[in-house]
Amino acid sequence: MTAIQIRLALLDDIDAIAPLFDAYRGFYDQPSDLERARQWLHDRLQRAESVVLLATRDDVPVGFTQLYPMFSSVRTARTWLLNDLYVDASARRGGVARALLDAAADFAREDGAAGIALETMRDNAPARALYRAAGWHEEQTQCYSLGFTG
Repeated sequence: MTAIQIRLALLDDIDAIAPLFDAYRGFYDQPSDLERARQWLHDRLQRAESVVLLATRDDVPVGFTQLYPMFSSVRTARTWLLNDLYVDASARRGGVARALLDAAADFAREDGAAGIALETMRDNAPARALYRAAGWHEEQTQCYSLGFTG
């Protein structure tokens, strides 16, 4: 089996990432809309509003993670939010997710960030186990949200 390659995605990679991003959104019960996925990724990358790391095996896209910049006033430093992580079903349980997590952490460190954070559902036991195995610490803090429609 060929090794997993992970690299920073460029605008030229949108067509390779969009089907993965569309499938990721489908995992969260969003209707498939490949053009919307393409546009979202294009806008984020063109405006430098996110960083996408693309995982490939034999030059075939098999997963991605998308990071958004945040800032900590208390720490007076940049932090990163690992907002999206997805691995194609055909490549799961092959180390892709772990490689993406490690690459995201390396990216944040190299960027000089004070840290990196992510959130997942409490009932997502496989993801939670992966994060713990990768050295991430599960916090018990209370999280609140306010949603807007539109």
